[in-house]
Amino acid sequence: MPGWGPQVAAFSSSEGTGGIVNELLVQMQSFDTPPPGQRLWNLAAGWLNRFLPGHRQLRMRQCEDANILLIAATNRADSLDPALLRPGRFDRRLEFEVPAKAGRRDLIDHFLSRKVHAPDLDRDELRDQLAGQTFGATPVMIEHLFDEALVLGLKGGRDGLSWADVQQARLTASVGLANPVGYTDRERRSVATHEAGHATVAHLAGTRRLEVLSIVKRKGSLGLLAHGDLDEVYTRTRKELVDLVDIALGGLCAEELFFGSAGTGPGFDLAYATRIGAEIVGSCGMAGSLVSLAAVQRGALNDENLVGRVLSDPAARPQLDALLEESKRRVMGLLTANRHHVEALRDALLARDELVGEEIADVFATAAPPVLDDLRVERRSGADRRSSRRTAGS
Repeated sequence: MPGWGPQVAAFSSSEGTGGIVNELLVQMQSFDTPPPGQRLWNLAAGWLNRFLPGHRQLRMRQCEDANILLIAATNRADSLDPALLRPGRFDRRLEFEVPAKAGRRDLIDHFLSRKVHAPDLDRDELRDQLAGQTFGATPVMIEHLFDEALVLGLKGGRDGLSWADVQQARLTASVGLANPVGYTDRERRSVATHEAGHATVAHLAGTRRLEVLSIVKRKGSLGLLAHGDLDEVYTRTRKELVDLVDIALGGLCAEELFFGSAGTGPGFDLAYATRIGAEIVGSCGMAGSLVSLAAVQRGALNDENLVGRVLSDPAARPQLDALLEESKRRVMGLLTANRHHVEALRDALLARDELVGEEIADVFATAAPPVLDDLRVERRSGADRRSSRRTAGS
C-alpha cells in the first residue's frame, strides 16, 4: 500500500518515545518506595498484628526519605511531555546558550594549549579574531574545528596547525570541501572578477572584516568571500543591512563593469540581497512604513516566508525593487571609481586562487588609495530622492 512504510515508521517512533517517558515517570515515582525486604517485613508484621494484643504489636518499619536530585538534559525541550514538567518532577528548566565571545576566547586558549600549533596562533589579535569568527559555535564545535585544522596541517607536512589551516577548516565546515575544477580562461577570469567585486565593496564599506577570498569551487559555489562583523553584534542598523545588500551586488556589478553583462553566477547573491532587502522593507520598519509583514499569522498571506509576503504585497514590492535598484547604482559608481582595486584583487586571485586575512589587506595596501567621493554622492543622491518623494507625497 503506498505510504504504508512512512506511516509505520512514524508510529513506531512515537510508541518508542512514549514508552521511554512512561518508564521515566514510573522510576521517578518510585524514589520513596520502600525496598523489597522492608515491604515484605511490613506486610508480615501487618498480618501478625491482627492477632497480637496492642502492647505486643510489631513495629512497622518506616521508609527513609530519599534525598535525590534528578538531572536530565535534552536538545528537544520543545517536545517534552507535560507530565515530566509537573511540580515534584522536573521543577526547574535551565537553558544553556552558546558561549559569548569572551567564553569562546577562553575555549580557544584551552584547546590550543593541548594541541601543537604554529607560533602565529599565539598572537592575541588572531585568537580574538577567531573568537569573533566562531559566533554561535558550541565548545564541541570549536574543539572539532581545531581537530580538522590539525588534520590539514599534518596532511600538509607540518608538525601542527596554523592560522591558514584553521581558516580552511572553517570553510570546509561551513561551505564544504574544496573541489578544484578546470575552469576555462574566461570562466576563471569571470569568477575572480566577481569575487573581487564583492571584496572591494566590503572593504570600502568599512563595516566588515574580510576573512577569506577564494575562486576554488566548493559545493555549488565557484568562489566565495567570507566576511564577518568587526565586533560581535546582535542588532544591526539600516546602514549595516544596506551594506550587506551592496556587498551581495558587488559581484554582479563587477561582471557588468568588466564584461558588459553578468552570467548566472550572481543568482545566489540576488537571492541573498532580496532576503536582506525584504527584512529592511517588511520587517524592520526601515523603508518608510512601520507595518511589519512578519506579523501576519493567518489569512491570504499565510506564509512564514517573509520574502513571499513582501513580494506579494502591492506596497512593499515597489519599495524592495527601489532599494535594490538604488543599491546597484551605488555599487556601480563605487566600483567604477575603484576599478583599480577590483583589478588588483582579481590578479591576486588568478595568481594564488585563495587569499586569507592579511593577504587581502596587503593587496589593498599596495594598490592606489580608494576613491570614496562617488560612494558619498550616490548615497547622498539616494537620500535626496527619498526626500523628494516624501515631499511630493505630502
